Amino acid sequence: MTRVRMKVDGVVYSDEVEPRLLLVHHLRDGLGRVGTPIGCDTSNCGACTVHVDGDSVKSCSVLAVQADEAEIMTIQGLSDGDWHPVQRAFQQHHGLQCGYCTPGMIMASVDLLKRNPSPSEEEVRHGLEGNLCRCTGYQNIVRAVLSAASELRGDGPIAGSFQDSTDMTEAHA
Repeated sequence: MTRVRMKVDGVVYSDEVEPRLLLVHHLRDGLGRVGTPIGCDTSNCGACTVHVDGDSVKSCSVLAVQADEAEIMTIQGLSDGDWHPVQRAFQQHHGLQCGYCTPGMIMASVDLLKRNPSPSEEEVRHGLEGNLCRCTGYQNIVRAVLSAASELRGDGPIAGSFQDSTDMTEAHA
């Protein structure tokens, strides 16, 4: 066993872990941060994306001992009681369906927008390449990220969410 110390979602933890324990398993099983799903355990899907020292990483590809002395943010630590603009945009623009990939998509999107506050649609698609969604076809995810970017810049969210759209009967009249 190896002792690790890490700050997760603002709380400092010190635990004994097996040297081969993946960070995603430590977060979920050891610390109860179950908002980070285990998707593939091979780093292909990105569902387990968290921020380690401010950078987006797939927590199934990092050993818990590698995160010793790190500051980690999970989807559960992203908001302070009110939804983060990216979370809100995903809800408003239906950037999710089954929801399994959503925590990783949101965490990767937050990192993308930190690095590029004004991405183009192509840059959003490229920035999320490491995160897979089998339900949405990505269009609503991209729209949500662009809307969140607009809101974070102070321009307000992008109109066009399903909640803002006109009644479908009027659109076909």
